[in-house]
Amino acid sequence: MPITTLLTVIYPICLIWAAYSDITTMKIPNRLTFGLAIAFVPVALLNQFFGQPLSVQDWGLHFGIGLAGLVLGMALFAFRLMGGGDAKLIAAAALWVGPGIQTWYSAFVALLIYTALFGGVLSIVIILARKLFWGLKPNLPEWAGRHLEAKGDIPYGIGICAGGLFAIGESQFLHALKFWS
Repeated sequence: MPITTLLTVIYPICLIWAAYSDITTMKIPNRLTFGLAIAFVPVALLNQFFGQPLSVQDWGLHFGIGLAGLVLGMALFAFRLMGGGDAKLIAAAALWVGPGIQTWYSAFVALLIYTALFGGVLSIVIILARKLFWGLKPNLPEWAGRHLEAKGDIPYGIGICAGGLFAIGESQFLHALKFWS
């Protein structure tokens, strides 16, 4: 198994860890999002030697798309549509997906669309659960009962995780690493 293949599991593992953390604590740790963002660099550098190297333009696109994810996340956070951990996670995921296979922006757009779709379904499910199962709250573990509070937040890290995993197929970088083989 190539070293880049081994290191690339960092991306899905961090996304799944973020989803788990968000659903159980309603927080995504900074060390997780910063670690995910920082881990991109050694994986991409190792890929220079053992896989498909990134061009200077691709490096710029990855960092530009990551910055676009951060700006978008900060805007959503400013309008109270997303939590701070979610905003940082979307930026780190955007950095990893980078340019797309079809166009330079297709992977980022796929990440956003998949995240919106999964996050929307998650939001509908939680809102319905709040209306239908609010009486179960005292019998549930504290972390699960928190999701049944009438005005509670939505653990959007789950939507970002699903969106990030589904966007792998659109990402030039992640697709080329083929960590699933």
